[in-house]
Amino acid sequence: MAFIPFSLGLGYELSEDSKPQDGVPKGKVTKYQFTDSEVYPGTVRDYWVYVPQQYDKSKPACLMVFQDGAWYQNLSGHTRASIVFDNLIHKKEIPVIIGVFINPGIIPPQKEGGKPRKNRSLEYDTLSDQYAKFLLNDLLPEVQKKYNITEDPMGRSACGISSGGICAWTVAWERPDQFRKVISYIGSFTNIRGGHNYPAIIRKTEKKPIRVFLQEGENDLDNLHGNWPLANRQMAAALKFSGYDYKFVMGDGSHNGKHGGSIFPDMLRWLWRDYPKD
Repeated sequence: MAFIPFSLGLGYELSEDSKPQDGVPKGKVTKYQFTDSEVYPGTVRDYWVYVPQQYDKSKPACLMVFQDGAWYQNLSGHTRASIVFDNLIHKKEIPVIIGVFINPGIIPPQKEGGKPRKNRSLEYDTLSDQYAKFLLNDLLPEVQKKYNITEDPMGRSACGISSGGICAWTVAWERPDQFRKVISYIGSFTNIRGGHNYPAIIRKTEKKPIRVFLQEGENDLDNLHGNWPLANRQMAAALKFSGYDYKFVMGDGSHNGKHGGSIFPDMLRWLWRDYPKD
């Protein structure tokens, strides 16, 4: 699903939790490139790893994986996740978290003058365990070579926007033994590749141990794939019916990250509210 470029303006403003603070230790963000995927062969992608100063290699850190990672780690973008992590980890409002910000794959042109092919919709909108396998078998082992990451699924979370939002849910849905926390901005629970079926599937499947925060806007997309506000309401209703630990926040925004970014610190507090902070 194409994403409408964001810009921060009036309506949804970032709080002090999303701005650099004096006296707060700053984590380190390092950029990498990944080219060795067995799940999505031929793809190339950038990814970034955030490591807080409080990280102690003798103690397993929690994990948060971001789809469309470039947008989330951008220090002038809609969420500025590393700054929020710095502030909330410092205040012990969330545990020590290593953030992995992953871009969707690109397939380079096969001939001179050709255009690269985007693999985003295949990776994010497909209802299967394929992307979870990519994380668990391909990319995360590279991160785990350097960092001690918890094996506790309650300490592992996934986050994304639009098609990345439904992808974050699919990762936990398919592999709740590995991921049990989800944040979805304006999630594409619509019929791009069958995502509109999730509410019915959730209602007819035994409850899984997933905690999920859904954010949506009244002025989101309405197109041939479906109606995003309606789709997210259907998701929230199915989660409520099935007894999930969920939170659904509807604003008046459109298909961008302004609203989600403005409440991201509160999303994190809610998501990690009962997880040990030391």
